[in-house]
Amino acid sequence: MAFMITDLVQGIKHRREAILPAAIFAVLAFGIYAFLAIADEVGENEIAGFDTYLLLLFRDPSDPSQPVGPPWLEETVTEITALGGYPIVVVVVSVVIGFLLVSRKYGPALFVLLSTSTGALASHLLKLHYERPRPDVVDHLVSIHTASFPSGHATMSTVVYLTLASLVIRLVDEFRVRVYVVAVAVLMALAVGISRVYLGVHWPSDVAAGWALGVAWASLSWLVVSMLQFQRRRRQQSPDKKHRIAD
Repeated sequence: MAFMITDLVQGIKHRREAILPAAIFAVLAFGIYAFLAIADEVGENEIAGFDTYLLLLFRDPSDPSQPVGPPWLEETVTEITALGGYPIVVVVVSVVIGFLLVSRKYGPALFVLLSTSTGALASHLLKLHYERPRPDVVDHLVSIHTASFPSGHATMSTVVYLTLASLVIRLVDEFRVRVYVVAVAVLMALAVGISRVYLGVHWPSDVAAGWALGVAWASLSWLVVSMLQFQRRRRQQSPDKKHRIAD
């Protein structure tokens, strides 16, 4: 009887765990679709008018060189945008990987390294492929060095913070804590992306594509890890189940 109850509890747990990869795959598919749809619109230049309209919403109508809001807001947004820049991202990822290595959690350390590094590579290669010019209808409030599409800041902030969020929620069981962690990661990525438009260095479609790419890439990494863990648990539990049946 005890074995039956244990098997029932484990069966419910396994079904819940099996649903997770399906949900992640759905998010992955949506991210890929959204990125390709935006890229198609950008390639055909059918979104230029809408991009310009949204970009100008962040500027003073009487003087497009000036962003809306008080001077302190521009300074604040400039600080926020740094959260998606490579210097901050590299420091954050390095600190996390260092902590995981010291804690002898080599699998999670490899997961963070591969997810973030391959995400950065994908973003860079796509910039080289599309070679979209930066916005020229407003002044740029921070320096820029690369092409516009997709937004590297939006992509990397989404990849990094969602990857770290997925790492954290594996350590906690409480649902509301998991929701909080994911919500913080999403809000940080949104703030970084919006800051790029406010500062005039990206078209809104660049940022939207960066978010979509980041979500897809983080989901792909998470899906691969979830599937590997699921298969490992099945292999580990299979001998135990056979042993109980034999008894």
